[in-house]
Amino acid sequence: MADFLDKKRAEMEKRLKELKPMVEEHDRLEAAIAALGGVTGSRSRRASSSKGRSSAGGGRRRSTGTGKRGRPKGSGKRGKQCAALVKKNPGITIPEIAKKIGIKQNYLYRVMPALEKEGLVTKKGKGWYPTAKA
Repeated sequence: MADFLDKKRAEMEKRLKELKPMVEEHDRLEAAIAALGGVTGSRSRRASSSKGRSSAGGGRRRSTGTGKRGRPKGSGKRGKQCAALVKKNPGITIPEIAKKIGIKQNYLYRVMPALEKEGLVTKKGKGWYPTAKA
């Protein structure tokens, strides 16, 4: 019985050594597809191809998030600064916020709508106003 188990263990170890380069190639290809995901906009193949596969000993962690990198828009330091400025200066415009914070306006055209989605500010005309949630 021990000889049988040793033989099977040796067969499995041999097969693992044979498969290791293919698993590594798979991981490299998956990383390349992920890098191109933003360019092509197609992520559905990548998501379906990695289902059910576990990386034994690979040490690489898989994301379970939304597929977007980084923190949500408007959730960082600038978002908090903008919300505070709007609270202190109701009706403030993006150019005025940018000048007070010392950053370029184009960044705020992404941050402010995110704050609006969170319900912290609202836009009326060109001005931004705090909401009751703020």
